[in-house]
Amino acid sequence: MKPLYYFTFFALFFISNSNHSQNTDHLKAINEDVWSNFSKAFETLDYELFTSIHTQDLIRVSGNSKKIKNKTEYLKSYKQQWANKDLNQTISFRFLERIANENSASERGIYKLTRNPNTPNEKSYYGKFHVLLKKEQGVWKLLADYDSSENNTINEASYNEAFAIDNFDKY
Repeated sequence: MKPLYYFTFFALFFISNSNHSQNTDHLKAINEDVWSNFSKAFETLDYELFTSIHTQDLIRVSGNSKKIKNKTEYLKSYKQQWANKDLNQTISFRFLERIANENSASERGIYKLTRNPNTPNEKSYYGKFHVLLKKEQGVWKLLADYDSSENNTINEASYNEAFAIDNFDKY
């Protein structure tokens, strides 16, 4: 009976370890395809790069303004805003939940947008987000994007309590 017990134990161990490894691979790919490019686009004001990380069928929901936009409507404001090349900003992400399989993902977290970083005029803004992603031709893209400051209750403490973008052990 002991050999069957050991076989079952090791089989379950390797299956669960394999699932964790696969999930980590998906999250690393999402970080590369989406979050790295999202941050780079914000910092370099690269409208084309920002456009490329969203699916054509994007649904964008703003909890603060209670508006739903399609891709064209949503990205129009960035094109106008980023035409001002004097804008200096950074954006970073921390996570509350990350669920992914080989083609779809759901991620919830906190973002921190900082305008005029490292200057006397530095100001940071925070929000909670929930995105749905899908893989298109081997590349992860944003399919749905919801965010809200939740009546300005999301702050530096909320941001710091969430998990770092490369902390895959939490998922």
